[in-house]
Amino acid sequence: MLKFLKRQTEALKQDPDRESLHPWLKALGQRGSWPLRKYHRHEVIGLENIPRRGRAILAVNHSFATYDAFFLGIAVHRGTGRAPAGLGDNLIFKIPGLGYFAETVGIHPANHENGEILLEKERLLALAPGGMREALRPSSEKYQIRWQKRKGFTRLAIRTGAPIILAACPAADDLYSIYEWSGTKVGYKAMKFPIPLFRGLGLSLVPRPVKLTHYLSKPLYPPKFDADCFAEQVDEFHSRVVEEMTILMARGLKPKED
Repeated sequence: MLKFLKRQTEALKQDPDRESLHPWLKALGQRGSWPLRKYHRHEVIGLENIPRRGRAILAVNHSFATYDAFFLGIAVHRGTGRAPAGLGDNLIFKIPGLGYFAETVGIHPANHENGEILLEKERLLALAPGGMREALRPSSEKYQIRWQKRKGFTRLAIRTGAPIILAACPAADDLYSIYEWSGTKVGYKAMKFPIPLFRGLGLSLVPRPVKLTHYLSKPLYPPKFDADCFAEQVDEFHSRVVEEMTILMARGLKPKED
């Protein structure tokens, strides 16, 4: 597994810079996902906050369903012409076939080196700081983010000078009911594999017809990197980012005014 991930990183270093999608992939993403996007009436508020060029980090909350983040990527590509490059859980690359598909759609193993490579190529980098642990939260903890100890992305932002755009979609936590179950924690801790207990519409696994809206923040610019006080910079910037994301999630839960 480690050899495979190293090969993926080496391959990434050799990849040409690109912001466009292959035609077949564009068709698959935009047309193939259209029924599901229509089912959820997906909308993005604040798309103008995505820089039209240059390095940037797009940080999203990690729902159990996950596909809401792909909706956002499609909307960003359609609205700005930029194809976000993603960092994904190493679990993706352990599943035969899925790792190849992930690489094809622009998802790479989540590590600091890959993040720096992509940002140095002036890419728009999409990631979910909360990871699988955030995705497996029980519904009793929905709408919460688990970023408090996840400082890797803020370190990356400071070291590369990349601004962070936050993307909150709290309603994604309503697609499924996730139940508190000891097997989920034990299974993930032992095997790094999700074993959730959940249901969707009624008693089925069909996601509920919830309207999904992504709320995007204005770019949050990191302080200029200073090796002498880097730890303090990370703590301060990370606290600001977490606070802003908490506010953005809360904003998404407020009923819209007529």
